[in-house]
Amino acid sequence: MSEPKWLDRDEMRAWRGYVAMSEMLEARLSQDLRKAGLSTADYTVLVLLSEAPDGSLGLGELCTEAQWSKSRVSHQIRRMQERGLVVREDDASDPRRARAVLTDRGAEALRAAAPVHVNGVRRYLLDHLTPEQQASLADIAISVLPHLSPAPLPPELRSDPSGR
Repeated sequence: MSEPKWLDRDEMRAWRGYVAMSEMLEARLSQDLRKAGLSTADYTVLVLLSEAPDGSLGLGELCTEAQWSKSRVSHQIRRMQERGLVVREDDASDPRRARAVLTDRGAEALRAAAPVHVNGVRRYLLDHLTPEQQASLADIAISVLPHLSPAPLPPELRSDPSGR
């Protein structure tokens, strides 16, 4: 094994800053969502299902969209089903597959939690960045994400709204 290329001072500063910011931001947003009665994982699933045309996704699609393992999706859907946020149904086009379907209760939980979440995203992150910094953050995500996963970029990152 070859000697690693150690981080220089500027690289270490960027890396440690990112790690600290990412962990603290996730903790704050998670804490806010818990007060609204949802976990971060619950919120992720509810958002993805709410954005699907019929309020449902195949569990395989959910794995891809959430970037989670099959096991994690299965356990998450089971927990959410126990709380009435989603139902798990056989896929009409292929009975060997299952779909997660957003329930009225899940949609209501999302409607209640979304303002809490978006306010946190603004308060903890976006309000402290200039529009140029926000664009740079999106550009960084666009550069890094394809190297982390073969999954397509989230729709918001697939095109540049400024026309650049």
